[in-house]
Amino acid sequence: MKKTILLSTTLILTTTLIAQTKPNQDSLVKEAAKTEFWEPVPKMVTTGKTNTETPSDAIALFDGKDLLKWEKEKGGQPGWKIDKDGALTVVKGSGNIATKQGFGDCQLHIEWREPAVIAGASQTRGNSGIFFMGRYELQVLDSYNNPTYVNGQAGSIYKQHIPLVNASKKPGEWQTYDVIFTAPRFYSDGKLQSPARITVLHNGILVQNNVEIKGHTEWIGQPKYEVHSDKEALVLQDHGLDGGQPMSYRNIWVREL
Repeated sequence: MKKTILLSTTLILTTTLIAQTKPNQDSLVKEAAKTEFWEPVPKMVTTGKTNTETPSDAIALFDGKDLLKWEKEKGGQPGWKIDKDGALTVVKGSGNIATKQGFGDCQLHIEWREPAVIAGASQTRGNSGIFFMGRYELQVLDSYNNPTYVNGQAGSIYKQHIPLVNASKKPGEWQTYDVIFTAPRFYSDGKLQSPARITVLHNGILVQNNVEIKGHTEWIGQPKYEVHSDKEALVLQDHGLDGGQPMSYRNIWVREL
């Protein structure tokens, strides 16, 4: 009898202890709520039907209709032409074009096409470039079966970073760049606080993974930083009369970050 009473008492004590130590669902919900944030609520953005179409909070820089948001880099009417298919094609020798609006941190979508007719080689095959803040170049080039120095091929941060892979399509096919750009910061005395950084997807493939930009793009010599405004123009390059055929752009939009 004593053994039975002892076992019953032990069972009751054990059950009570488990009940006391088992978390209450209400208390768990209260604890979880301490790490839940309900504000600020992210604003709604309407996406396009595809990932390449302009989202509702983006600035359409070129939609195939006009060049109202562009000018020559040094001012004046842009000298490039809009083709019947809505493509913006370089007029070689006319000079670079720049956005009238300045941008700092941003997300850029831009589509580009190398000429189907191949002329030139290496750096003279459809050479152009996208200069963030007018200074930091993401190279545009026909890099499909076109040997050249690898820090100057398509997808490179010119003369600074080699692309992780060559994702180039054949000449005559439209290609895409999707870019996240972080502008550099400067102290009030003009010294560099933090360098620019850039992530690039070429035709949906990662080719630059949040790399540090070393300074103003240079053809000869080492890059270096010079203080500039928080927002500067986005510039598209006319590579000049290099013997190659002109290339084209379309569907250019940007989101300020």
